[in-house]
Amino acid sequence: MIKLDSNICSSFESSSSREWLETNGTGSYASSSVSGANTRRYHGLLVAATRPPLGRMVLLSKFEETLSIDGQKYEISCNQYPGSVHPAGYKFLTGFRLDPFPIWTYEAGGYVIEKKLFMVYGEDTAVISWSVKNREEYDNTQITLELKPLLAFRDHHHLRHEDAGFNGEYQVEDGLISIRPYAEMPTLYLRHNAVWIEKQGYWYRDFEYAIEQERGFDYREDLFQPFSLSFDLSGAAAVVIASTQQRQNTDVAVLEDAEIKRRANLIVQAGTTDESLWPIALAADQFIVARDTGKTVIAGYHWFSDWGRDTMIALPGLTLATNRPEIAKSILLEFSKYISEGMLPNRFPDASETPEYNTVDATLWFFEAIRAYAEKTGDYEFIREELYEKLADIIQWHIRGTRYQIHVDTDGLLYAGEPGVQLTWMDAKIGDWVVTPRTGKPVEIQALWYNALCIMNDLATRFGDVARQPRYFEMAEITQDSFNGQFWNDGGQCLYDVVNGDEKDASVRPNQIFAVSLPYTMLDAEKALRVVNKVESELLTPVGLRSLSPSDPHYSPIYVGSPLDRDAAYHQGTVWGWLIGPFVDAYRKVHSTETIAFKRVNEIVSSFETHLAQAMIGQVSEIFDGDPPHAPRGAAAQAWSVAELLRIKIKTMKV
Repeated sequence: MIKLDSNICSSFESSSSREWLETNGTGSYASSSVSGANTRRYHGLLVAATRPPLGRMVLLSKFEETLSIDGQKYEISCNQYPGSVHPAGYKFLTGFRLDPFPIWTYEAGGYVIEKKLFMVYGEDTAVISWSVKNREEYDNTQITLELKPLLAFRDHHHLRHEDAGFNGEYQVEDGLISIRPYAEMPTLYLRHNAVWIEKQGYWYRDFEYAIEQERGFDYREDLFQPFSLSFDLSGAAAVVIASTQQRQNTDVAVLEDAEIKRRANLIVQAGTTDESLWPIALAADQFIVARDTGKTVIAGYHWFSDWGRDTMIALPGLTLATNRPEIAKSILLEFSKYISEGMLPNRFPDASETPEYNTVDATLWFFEAIRAYAEKTGDYEFIREELYEKLADIIQWHIRGTRYQIHVDTDGLLYAGEPGVQLTWMDAKIGDWVVTPRTGKPVEIQALWYNALCIMNDLATRFGDVARQPRYFEMAEITQDSFNGQFWNDGGQCLYDVVNGDEKDASVRPNQIFAVSLPYTMLDAEKALRVVNKVESELLTPVGLRSLSPSDPHYSPIYVGSPLDRDAAYHQGTVWGWLIGPFVDAYRKVHSTETIAFKRVNEIVSSFETHLAQAMIGQVSEIFDGDPPHAPRGAAAQAWSVAELLRIKIKTMKV
């Protein structure tokens, strides 16, 4: 459980800068700020994936909430408008906790009101309830709650503006309201226990979303309010179940109990008694979603889809560290369906089911994810039957060449790139400008390629593939020799970031850490130690590794401004949380005989703990500013950030 006290909750700046997230396992979600004010276009109480896990639409944006206690009104909702915050419901907010889902506590007129929200797993259904917690049975005070739903009905990447074509008519049955403003969109059903419904039909104009404004995007929206609901809080709780399907009752106790048990089982399955790990174990589950008949990983909330690279990097932490290998197996199988010309997809776009293949590393991370799965489960039969030939075919495609000039060069190293494309994880692109093209032979690609060849050598040996095993072994040796001959930067006592013929990029970046952290390394112990020392001294922060050394003239200390400004800084100094995982792996390797190393690793890992209550509650952000205090930026919840933190924390506990 994570708690925020009244000092945070009753401050608009503090409570509106902290977010919460609920998910349902299909790509749908509910999310907003603790204050109740939506600060992103992506915020909403029901954002439904119409083409799971994508096609997400904000249906129900929020409620206007007004308590009436013996005739005295208390507006407990909150909005940001031009030049004002109204209502200022945060002033009544005395507490917020993630236990295990979002729970708010308000105090008004001497009464304590508790609000809960959770999603039903596997359904596009959000359950919201309000109840009085300190009322005696003999208390005759009249307490009512008025709710005014505010509807958006639009793609979660877009904004709604007042539209004459918005059909605000709705249908009322016993305890159920349905509304469908556009024929091509889902119907929103509101199951409720209100005592009164009043038709209204107004547009609320000019909501301002502060984070969108900060990010340089359009940030004002209009929302439609079709009716109001009045509830009597004298007895039972007020309940609204917002869904794309017709729920038959408002028995939220059954739904709530089932969801609490589901999440408790996830913690038990993760096998840790350390309560500090529980929120992260639950956070990991929020990224695992269905795709077709299998599973995939949403790379981040709120705007990311499922990405091949992110999925393979995150897989060990999200699934294996939490003892859910069956999920890992499903993900590996699902992505193996989309292998094309020896490549895994980079991502599945929101607007299309046609995957994009502009990546050189996603495919190589696929090998490492498979190795990690085998190490965890010993299920080599699955790999032999379902994946081994596909892996062998991938190697062959890389030997003869595939898209974007990805091919094995005569020196055994892997070349990738052509003008106008970004193929590594440092993939920012602004129009035709690729910020960090890294064309040629990037250092981490060689590390991953060598790792993949060693994995194939091991699998071929295990499976008795005498025809191909010697070839994999020989290729790995050639790669190692060439790498050591070309990538060591003696002047910097570290590795070059990219080698392209006679051009050698000496930028100090975190990519070199993979030449130490991966299970199979090409470096001797002395060089490995120097790489770790260089990365630690210039790139390590309490929340991850900088993407570029502060001593570099291209270093960007803060990730703010227009989309162009931010993309230009994305990999030019911005800190990436997920890189803490490979750094700790590498640090452990080079300091394995030192007793103080365990203490140092604990210090590095524990530095993330305060962040869990700073941005998206219980989650880990995508990126942070390069300079202190390392403010969280980018996506508020990122799969590989959570996965790598969880993986190394669990690994640290077992050492």
